[in-house]
Amino acid sequence: MAEQLPPTRAPRWSFWAFIGFMLLLMAVFVTLGIWQVERLGEKERLIANVASRMTLAPEQLPPVNEWPAFDAEAWNYRPVAVAGTFRPAGTILVFTSLADQRGKYSGPGYWVMTPLELAAGGTVFVNRGFVPQESAAAFASGGAVEPGLVSLEGIARASEAINSFTPAPDSAKRIEWVRNTARLAAMAGPVAEPVAPIYIDLPALGEGALPQGGETVVSFPNNHLGYAITWFGFATLVPFLLFFWARRQRAPKLTKP
Repeated sequence: MAEQLPPTRAPRWSFWAFIGFMLLLMAVFVTLGIWQVERLGEKERLIANVASRMTLAPEQLPPVNEWPAFDAEAWNYRPVAVAGTFRPAGTILVFTSLADQRGKYSGPGYWVMTPLELAAGGTVFVNRGFVPQESAAAFASGGAVEPGLVSLEGIARASEAINSFTPAPDSAKRIEWVRNTARLAAMAGPVAEPVAPIYIDLPALGEGALPQGGETVVSFPNNHLGYAITWFGFATLVPFLLFFWARRQRAPKLTKP
């Protein structure tokens, strides 16, 4: 017959230390799950807020003397109306890869960013739309723009942020990688100061027309529910793993006959 030996157990302190660690890990998973639920609510409110802003009537930008306190985020995605004169020589092409397009063209290409000198003073950059790479040369110096004073309506967008991973602009080819109004102004050459901390997305000119406007992105990645389910799932798994581990630690071991 097999001889039953006394159960071998880990030292008491290590046994309870491991249980404490696993319970702490479960608490971390629950906290992360709750945080993702909160982020889900924030993202849903952001999407609803943007959708409601897009339906507002176009509004004039604040006077130039108020621009030092301009809240770009408060104007982000709001329809605006401006009047001014295009300066096509200051056009900058901003590289992008357009997906989920509304118009005919997509793929690698450029946003055509042209400074508009406002009738009331100052400059705002206008995103006239997307052009595919093979058509970019025709817009490198601005392309055809309406001369003289023009009145425009479009969607205000906050200047895009830069960080340590943002590539430096290609000044020789006048190509940028981010729609940051300060960097655009620095590359565009002399422009009327001040420069607005927002740029304006223009609507589409018509089917197949370039630049292809009306491509303002109004959708946001919203994977927080999936992340929350994952973290809560990990938290639920911990007690089961801990139970079977503790049971195995206390199970008696048998010697061979």
